[in-house]
Amino acid sequence: MATFFTEPSRTFSEFLLVPGYSTKQCMVDNVSLKTPVVKFKKGEKPALEMNIPLVSAVMQAVSDDKMAVALAKEGGIAFIYGSQPIESQAAMVAKAKSYKAGFVVSDSNISPESTLADILALKARTGHSTVAVTTDGTAQGKLVGMVTSRDYRVSRMEGNELVKDFMTPLSELITAPSGTSLKEANNIIWDHKINQLPIVDEEGRLEYMVFRKDYASHKENANELLDAHKRYVVGAGINTRDFKERVPALVEAGVDIMTIDSSEGYSEWQKDTLEWIRATYGDSVKVGAGNVVDAEGFRFLADCGADFVKVGIGGGSICITREQKGIGRGQASAVIEVAKARDEYFKETGIYVPICSDGGIVYDYHMTLALAMGADFIMLGRYFARFDESPTNKVNINGTYMKEYWGEGSARARNWQRYDMGGDSKLSFEEGVDSYVPYAGSLRDNVGLSLKKVKSTMCNCGVLTIPELQEKAKITVISTTSLVEGGAHDVLLKDSATIK
Repeated sequence: MATFFTEPSRTFSEFLLVPGYSTKQCMVDNVSLKTPVVKFKKGEKPALEMNIPLVSAVMQAVSDDKMAVALAKEGGIAFIYGSQPIESQAAMVAKAKSYKAGFVVSDSNISPESTLADILALKARTGHSTVAVTTDGTAQGKLVGMVTSRDYRVSRMEGNELVKDFMTPLSELITAPSGTSLKEANNIIWDHKINQLPIVDEEGRLEYMVFRKDYASHKENANELLDAHKRYVVGAGINTRDFKERVPALVEAGVDIMTIDSSEGYSEWQKDTLEWIRATYGDSVKVGAGNVVDAEGFRFLADCGADFVKVGIGGGSICITREQKGIGRGQASAVIEVAKARDEYFKETGIYVPICSDGGIVYDYHMTLALAMGADFIMLGRYFARFDESPTNKVNINGTYMKEYWGEGSARARNWQRYDMGGDSKLSFEEGVDSYVPYAGSLRDNVGLSLKKVKSTMCNCGVLTIPELQEKAKITVISTTSLVEGGAHDVLLKDSATIK
């Protein structure tokens, strides 16, 4: 006879946190959101921790090298999408790993034979007024000069003037050699009262640009997540089909952590993948697995050697797995059961395997609930897709700016490896949709606001760390009536009122 779960399958919106006793120490500035990412033994420190409990989803519309750098600056990890050729994914990882905080690869470059009209077109396209002039017009060409808005006046020029005739030549520029530290670069900028400093190699080729304006923002990144070599921590997604070729390429590119990207993780496919990685690399390569929604699935992956386990099936905003296949579980119910299994596993084995809540986050307060229910960190897709740093296009829909957002199970992504159960190398039917999400601006501003809400709620609960929240949180199920009570009610909102 089939197994029946007697409790309803619940979502985060069906719960509220009950306030706890708050001491005078319970202030937002005192809250720590540091959390483990990979498994560790009792009494030991995990090999990898995050400074905030957020990671970005393994999706074409969310996580590329730009997202990896932006999220690492805030203290989290982006998992660069794996539904692309191995070479291009490895290149994204390498690019993010080679990014040096404060050192920017120039994206505004031009050749000396170009014209003022070309400069203006480039400025319109990139939004940057500083343009590096190189012999071949590329970011790695030999530097011969620089053009800023002070070098020309549009009202007094025709537009056909050659860049070489009005640029500031190399002989008049302050530059620094390859290997210059960020501190040294900033000192040069301040000593010479300049706005930008080109870093050039021994052959005179442009390597990086260091900007005065980036100094303040770099100082503000107190939570940035760095490896032992002061490089940003970068993640990547893998599948259970080409892992023997993909994993070595990603390791060679410098990836810090990987996760198996699959719609359902309780499978022999994931067991084979984890066993191969452990046999090949031991515990030196970190890899998570999933997704699962119950204790049985968690224990299976933990025993197979997963460094963390992702929880959630069908809860994503663009996921239609439940609609198509009738399989999944309410995200809150899944997290609660798997967290309990994680704690029991820790008591039995002395090994703590972190869990990642993947899906079901609609409002910021759902993040706090997920953590209180036992999640060590949260994977988000729609949330990050809305920002400037996601790889999708910003479009105007009926006067409102939106960002494109599509699921890995959609026909657009064609990520058959994620949903394949040993059949044909194609999607038989869609398990995701192609959509838009409201454009929200910069990642930094939005993540900062969301986490301030999380910290404030933790203070209301009388806790200052995520482990304390998981231990002391008081959580109540709410009724449909209390859902109405929780919002504005029995009043006429000014925005909707029409005065005649």
